[in-house]
Amino acid sequence: MSDRQYDVLGLGNAIVDVIARADDDFLAKENLNKGSMMLIDEPRAESLYARMGQATVMSGGSAANTIVGLASFGAKAAFIGKVRADETGHAFAHDIRAMGIHFPTSPAQDGPTTARCLVLVTPDGERTMNTYLGACQKLGPDDVDEATVKASAITYLEGYLWDPEEPRAAMREAIAIARAAGRKVAFTLSDNFVIDRHGDDFRALLTDGKIDILFANDGEIRTLMQTDDFEAAVAAAAPLVKTLVV
Repeated sequence: MSDRQYDVLGLGNAIVDVIARADDDFLAKENLNKGSMMLIDEPRAESLYARMGQATVMSGGSAANTIVGLASFGAKAAFIGKVRADETGHAFAHDIRAMGIHFPTSPAQDGPTTARCLVLVTPDGERTMNTYLGACQKLGPDDVDEATVKASAITYLEGYLWDPEEPRAAMREAIAIARAAGRKVAFTLSDNFVIDRHGDDFRALLTDGKIDILFANDGEIRTLMQTDDFEAAVAAAAPLVKTLVV
């Protein structure tokens, strides 16, 4: 289609990463499992942040990082993700727009604050992540800018965002708009725990022909296709999409 404005549009969690150095004693004191990712609530995020050392703050989120990477290679990119109209949300919006990325999502005026991932890096390079999803979980179908989806060659969806009900509806809306416009849809499975909860949905998307490009790792593709045999999992998934990246 000649009216394409963007190479890739990403839908995902709009998260601000707060990165600080820490030692193993600090992790033990805070009852943190080294190298893991844990979902936390806002009070826990506030209390842990107060005890962290000097931190570097930067915008993040799985799909958002992918879109920023594409933009850095010269792609024309866009991103849809929910923040709140608070200091952290303004920082996220500023950072992603400063990369030349179209970011049409209106910030929430109330409700949960902007999402944060508190990342503790130990001297051995291990990252221990504590994620407060906050406003991310309020992304809804009304936030999906129809004109942006129609103007994007590929709409790229983040599996993590499938978990909460409102963002799941937003992603279904984006898929419907993209397919009606003759655009491609890409999907990344994100994590085994997401597939454990929503594997039936993901398999239905594939068998219904709604996904053109699928990204997975070894464990994710085996979990999705319900087999311990890696080669069998790839063979089962490959006919369901135009492009499979494992």
